Amino acid sequence: MIFMKKVIKSIYLLSAITLGLTGCKNEPILNPNAPTIEAIIKNPSIGELNNLVTGSESAMRVELPLYTDIVSIIGREYYYINTSEPRYVQELAGDKDFSLGSSTFYAGNSWLSRYNVVKNCNILLQAVQNCTFLKNDNERNGYIGFAKTIMAYQLLLNLNNVYENGIRVDVADPKKLGPFVTKDEALTAIAGLLDEGATALKNATVLYTLSSGFAGLDDAEGFRKFNRALAARVALYREKWTDALQNISESFVNLPLTNNNLYVGAKHIFSASNGDLLNDMKSLLNGENEARIVQAKYLPEMEAGDDRGSKVAARNKALSAGGLTSNQDVNIYPADVSPVYIIRNEELALIKAEASIQNNDLATAKDILDNIRQIHGLAPTPETTKDGLINEMLKQRRYSLFGEGHRWIDMRRYNRLNQLPLDRQGDQVWKQLPIPNQETTK
Repeated sequence: MIFMKKVIKSIYLLSAITLGLTGCKNEPILNPNAPTIEAIIKNPSIGELNNLVTGSESAMRVELPLYTDIVSIIGREYYYINTSEPRYVQELAGDKDFSLGSSTFYAGNSWLSRYNVVKNCNILLQAVQNCTFLKNDNERNGYIGFAKTIMAYQLLLNLNNVYENGIRVDVADPKKLGPFVTKDEALTAIAGLLDEGATALKNATVLYTLSSGFAGLDDAEGFRKFNRALAARVALYREKWTDALQNISESFVNLPLTNNNLYVGAKHIFSASNGDLLNDMKSLLNGENEARIVQAKYLPEMEAGDDRGSKVAARNKALSAGGLTSNQDVNIYPADVSPVYIIRNEELALIKAEASIQNNDLATAKDILDNIRQIHGLAPTPETTKDGLINEMLKQRRYSLFGEGHRWIDMRRYNRLNQLPLDRQGDQVWKQLPIPNQETTK
């Protein structure tokens, strides 16, 4: 419990990160020199509420590269070579001579960052109830819908990492934390938070300004569509196929897919502005001391003509580290200000395809998968059976969502971790990370 108590110390400082919102005209805060959490909760100004929103959105990017590297390495999408940190190719990559540690940076850093955002949102929820500057419940609902949606998303990322080890959901009071709950209990709670957020957003007035990463989704109706998109993802993880389809229908999905709408969705933005963050997952082409090298089977197992081969770039010479070798670099983020997607239209199409398969609507699923294949330069799939279409769907998720944090989770959901490639004799694919040891420190 000591670990989570550390979260509160830096919460409100999160809003100091600019997030590229230099044009945002929030009301001035009541105590600009030294606003305290207690003062903010007691009776915040609208400016202070909006700073909490801005800080929460901004803080979602903190340790995002680490989260993405963890799930991508274990999911055998790529390996992160960093000569100053060999544990990426040793422990995370499953080297037979190493095991995962609970006191490591990969166990604790992303975990803490996600709970930082959750705590910021909990402060926002408390503050909203005490704000005398809000005119009505609709204005309160705008903040409640935001907070519960973002909390659910951050909890989901932590659950993705630790899986059956479970997470804490009730962390509103750092002096009296709720217990660890099971994976299924956590998913139920996360789905519940999203539903509560969606309900609030039905009757909401938005007084805050989100970054351009939420362009088109930054009013109450749009943010609710983002909420329902996340709810559809969670419904897949819960195998609630009908719920997934209903949530998709209320999201920002736009079918059929075209070259112009694949990347419509919500994203994290980065900038070189003073106080903001850069995208540390920028392509490190031909790096030697630091590089993200593509797992060797990504291109050979891709069908000829698939334009998703552009997500990787040939190296001038192969790179080897820790017994892992590749002649391809990850090339998803060409610049250090490239956006990182939270959820986008192509994923929603794949969610609808998967839920349709599992609901035995194979014709709809095949139409969607053929649409995805056509967009990427391929002929329709010959698969027509349920099992065949599941394989096809997982293949399309592999290539369409490469490096976006899904492969490990997908293969785990379908009990196929043993189908992920092993590049060294004796390597293992981890099912989950350990709970950070600080969580169990008394």
